[in-house]
Amino acid sequence: MWSLLRSRRWQGFTALVVVAIVGFGLLSSWQWQRAEEERQAKNLLVAQTQQEPIDLDAALDQPAALTAEADLYRPVETTGRYLPDATVLVRQRPLDGRNGLWVVSAFVTETGRLIWVNRGWMPATAASTTVIDAPAPPAGEITIDGRLRPTEVQREVADDLPAGQVRWVDTEVLAARTIDLTNADTTVLPVYLEAVSSNVGEPDLLRLPLPEIDETQNVSYAVQWLIFAAIALTGWFYFLRREAKDDAKQRAEVT
Repeated sequence: MWSLLRSRRWQGFTALVVVAIVGFGLLSSWQWQRAEEERQAKNLLVAQTQQEPIDLDAALDQPAALTAEADLYRPVETTGRYLPDATVLVRQRPLDGRNGLWVVSAFVTETGRLIWVNRGWMPATAASTTVIDAPAPPAGEITIDGRLRPTEVQREVADDLPAGQVRWVDTEVLAARTIDLTNADTTVLPVYLEAVSSNVGEPDLLRLPLPEIDETQNVSYAVQWLIFAAIALTGWFYFLRREAKDDAKQRAEVT
């Protein structure tokens, strides 16, 4: 049987199978690596969200920490007021399979710090070219428990959007929309606040859930690539053995 491997045909076929097995192995290794990254991200998310909330101003006084991975979901709490005329709708934000918008408003803390707050999600019930009235923020003093989130970056200029709508929570871009900044520190922050709860309810909005991180799909893909490698090896051996049997049978018939 093994003598067949001296033929050029079988050498070429064997080389092709080896390349396929190596490729499947590399793809499997890559999926295992992705699964490990997802597992670490899940563990980090759990660790972040289980921390005790700290005062927002205390968090903002640590600018280096605001860019650290460990602070991307840091629980914070703050008290202040929303600016009544500084709310935008962030487009194309699906939730549970439905298209919708984020409602983001400027918020000034008791100490005069300005931060944008993602108040929640609302469904998109009109055409994409329609001007939609954003729900007005609650008036008066508000206490918010939320999570710090890194600013998004506007990837292109969107001049064709309806009034009051944006595509990204880019704090630099949003800063230009802020009005009525009396006694507010207008420093552009690299983060915004994702509201989890407050002492004033907003029944028209859904609070955003934590992201679901699941590494099992990557594990499944990794196992599949290993199965493909096993199939390639098994197929190679099967055809080699079958051809060897056919050759032996032909030699027996001739004799």
